[in-house]
Amino acid sequence: MGLICVVEKNNTQACSTLRHASAICAFILVVISTTAFSSELPLSLPQVVQEKLKLVGVAESAVGVYVSEVGSMPIVSVNADVAMNPASVMKMITTYAGLEILGPAYSWQTVLYANGQITNGVLQGDLVIKGYGDPKLDLENFWLLIHRLRQTGLREITGDLILDHTHYDIPNDDPGAFDGQPYRTYNILPEALLINYRSSAIVLSPQLEDNTVRAIADPLPDSLLLLNNLKLTRHACGDWRNSLNVEIHAGGDHSKNMLVILNGSYSAQCGKQAYMLGLHDSASYTRDLFKRLWMQQGGLFHGDVVTAQAPDGLPLLKVYQSPPLTEIIRGINKFSNNIAARQLYLTLGTAGDRQSERSPATLAKSEMAIKQWLATKQMNFPELVIENGSGLSRRGQISAKHMGQLLQAAFQSPVMPEFVSSLPIAAVDGTLRKRFTGSSVSGMAHMKTGTLNNVRALAGYMLDKSGRRMVVVIFVNHARSTQARSAMDTLLHWVYDR
Repeated sequence: MGLICVVEKNNTQACSTLRHASAICAFILVVISTTAFSSELPLSLPQVVQEKLKLVGVAESAVGVYVSEVGSMPIVSVNADVAMNPASVMKMITTYAGLEILGPAYSWQTVLYANGQITNGVLQGDLVIKGYGDPKLDLENFWLLIHRLRQTGLREITGDLILDHTHYDIPNDDPGAFDGQPYRTYNILPEALLINYRSSAIVLSPQLEDNTVRAIADPLPDSLLLLNNLKLTRHACGDWRNSLNVEIHAGGDHSKNMLVILNGSYSAQCGKQAYMLGLHDSASYTRDLFKRLWMQQGGLFHGDVVTAQAPDGLPLLKVYQSPPLTEIIRGINKFSNNIAARQLYLTLGTAGDRQSERSPATLAKSEMAIKQWLATKQMNFPELVIENGSGLSRRGQISAKHMGQLLQAAFQSPVMPEFVSSLPIAAVDGTLRKRFTGSSVSGMAHMKTGTLNNVRALAGYMLDKSGRRMVVVIFVNHARSTQARSAMDTLLHWVYDR
């Protein structure tokens, strides 16, 4: 609809009338469009979601929700300005910042030096490994590092293996401080030289032929003793971890040996599963793993492992580069890898610079880097407490509105494809692999989950049935947050179908 005013010398009254009519028409159009928009898209929680929350006893005041189409105003905004704990949804801030500050192709260095003379493939002295926070120096990549070291011609080390962690200057916290579970892998603390996350997988598999449960530690360090008392059942699998009683005993008299006793039952219907534990200190774990992998590749090692700072001026043997950041953030977001998120967060404070003036990495530097990055994007989040970058925190907080604004900005960023593809896909992979299966939302949402005691969170992007890209954020901070999952899923279905 439009009006055209043709001005003639002797027709000013007609022109004035037309301008008046044009203004009236414009006002009517605004009223009509606003009324239609607000009636279709209420800012309050949809009734069906309210009913779900009421049914499980979760007060609406304990829920923060922000929903909007990308590039548009919110269509649902409930307690959106209230600071809430987002649990692992916090990882989206860390990974998005990482992509923009460091770049998608960024990789970490691990540097190997010779502290001694090498003659005919024999190092008469120590091998030094200095770490710069590689979040993915896992079993496969550590094997590759050793393989490439072996290809330099080095075959024998007469001295010790020196591990240099000095790139990090962080508190020596208690790994059990968060929840009293010091051996669970999600509580492993960051290290500048972190080998395979210091983790051991206790792999369980039913043996139907003799009605037993096989338990194998992978990797199996020399200092680990595993005692298996598990009984095989035919019950439904359910939450199989709660059927296990895992006893862990550290060796006495300064021994580095660990005894793990498995009691309880394990269902044949569970198939093959892995129970992850972080049992050893860095030196013990790296010693056992290095010796095993070095010997497998024909190397000889006569010393022990020492944690110390590398002397200056040592000759360089090899520089190992991690996989690119793009690959690493997929593991962080899709599988909610806490320790990798914490390593990435610490890297942000040095902006990837390994020069001495930017080392060591500290939590204070990382916090400042996040604040400066947000400021460059004209985003002010005064309530934000990121603490360690992983969301494994009782102090972490952000409002649903600000998380939604961050997701809006990320979708307009040059790194949007890398960021979105790192998020779990509903009913397809990661932490959403078994969620929304067989529903209209299946395959239509890239979203990060968050789970802590009394916290459930879900945030990310989804396509609705009209093909509109939506930003959805929902935080639940309540003692009955576990029961709120149905209401959270209902919100996504409402957004899709509205």
